[in-house]
Amino acid sequence: MRILLIGATGKLGTAVHKALSGRGHEVRTVGRSAGDLRHDITDPAGVAALYAAAGPVDAVVSAAGDVPFKPLADLAPEDYLAGFRGKVLSQIELVRQGIPHVAERGSFTLITGVLSREPVPTGAAASMANGAVEAFVRAAAIEIAPRRINAISPTVFTESLADYGDYFPGMPPVNVADVAQAYVRSVEGAQTGQVYELP
Repeated sequence: MRILLIGATGKLGTAVHKALSGRGHEVRTVGRSAGDLRHDITDPAGVAALYAAAGPVDAVVSAAGDVPFKPLADLAPEDYLAGFRGKVLSQIELVRQGIPHVAERGSFTLITGVLSREPVPTGAAASMANGAVEAFVRAAAIEIAPRRINAISPTVFTESLADYGDYFPGMPPVNVADVAQAYVRSVEGAQTGQVYELP
């Protein structure tokens, strides 16, 4: 398959790239400042430019999404908007604009996270964004068929515990390689409208 991978240079994106290319897929990497194609997906015009440059693909895979983490009392309307643009609208645009560019039986795989179901202090904007992406995936699945769409919803990565473990007390971590396998499942499988929770 020809696959577009957004956020390919991050910890997750690197693992997803390795997993998909290791299975023989042609993976084109996308990032703001690194990758085969360099576009800002938080800008709808950047998404349009990305698809114009990429040509037809079989799958679009997102491993990117920025949200602010602050105590609830400190979150301003601009913070929620930043989280919405950084993780929700950017991925919605990948789907909205991508439909004509993705093969009829192709797929989209988006990223959410554990905070949609297990909130933590300072994570309200992230919980909002993750929940919105998951709701969108379920809704889009019934309208874009035979194209498919799923979301990957991991907890904190084992490889990131030193930096972020304190934000996820008592939550079991997941190896980033295992998360990458969920992307393989979404891309190569037959399900749609699913949220793959890890662990």
